[in-house]
Amino acid sequence: MPATTAETLSLINAREKLIGWYHSGPKLRASDLEINELFKRYTPNPLLVIIDVQPKESGVPTDAYFAVEEIKDDGTTTTKTFVHTPSIIEAEEAEEIGVEHLLRDIRDVASLQGLHLRLRDIGQYLQKVLDGTLPVNHAILGNLQDVFNLLPNLSTPKTSSHIPNGIDAPVKNDSELAHAMSIKTNDQLMAIYLSSLIRAITAFHDLIENKIQNRQQQEEKEAKKDEGKEDEKKKSSGTDSVNGVAGAKEAEKEKEEKDKKK
Repeated sequence: MPATTAETLSLINAREKLIGWYHSGPKLRASDLEINELFKRYTPNPLLVIIDVQPKESGVPTDAYFAVEEIKDDGTTTTKTFVHTPSIIEAEEAEEIGVEHLLRDIRDVASLQGLHLRLRDIGQYLQKVLDGTLPVNHAILGNLQDVFNLLPNLSTPKTSSHIPNGIDAPVKNDSELAHAMSIKTNDQLMAIYLSSLIRAITAFHDLIENKIQNRQQQEEKEAKKDEGKEDEKKKSSGTDSVNGVAGAKEAEKEKEEKDKKK
């Protein structure tokens, strides 16, 4: 029988490996080094992860640390301290699908806040480049240019009385964006209409084919029944003729016997 919880977990999850421990922080504590020494029973260099359960900024609220020995310049005894190490959080495919389904019903502004922070950082970087405090990085500027090129044209120019189809009439609340959206919507609706029409025609064709097959099967059954009735009539007429011949022969034999007696 397993003696510890670690042994029990190793029996249940044989593929998983213990690499460290965690607490809710939000910062390092005085007793973390002592607890970290206890976890060396299960792994030689345990990892400490601090999870901020009440984050104030957007992003992943975790920090990872390793315990290392700090050598002092004055020659005194070494002491252990935690050193921050970069970390990322990933999920398996099944977990990603489950989280995606859960997030469909959640309406939170965390993603918009994160986007706002990223855009703010980009603005601050560009301002520093303009001020000359940071050098120009062409790789970063090229990526920003690609991002701007992918953005849709949201400009709303003044309304025009000219319609592309050649008819001049007053147009209200018209813009390039509205025109592009209407074209895109019409294309999508046309695709939906054509797919529904094709699906209906295919179903109707299958229905007609099914009726034709049922009619052919019914005609074949009726033809087989008619053939069976004709065979029965032929058999019955054949037996009647045989019975008539046999009766005539018996009558002739009776006549011959009567003549012999006379």
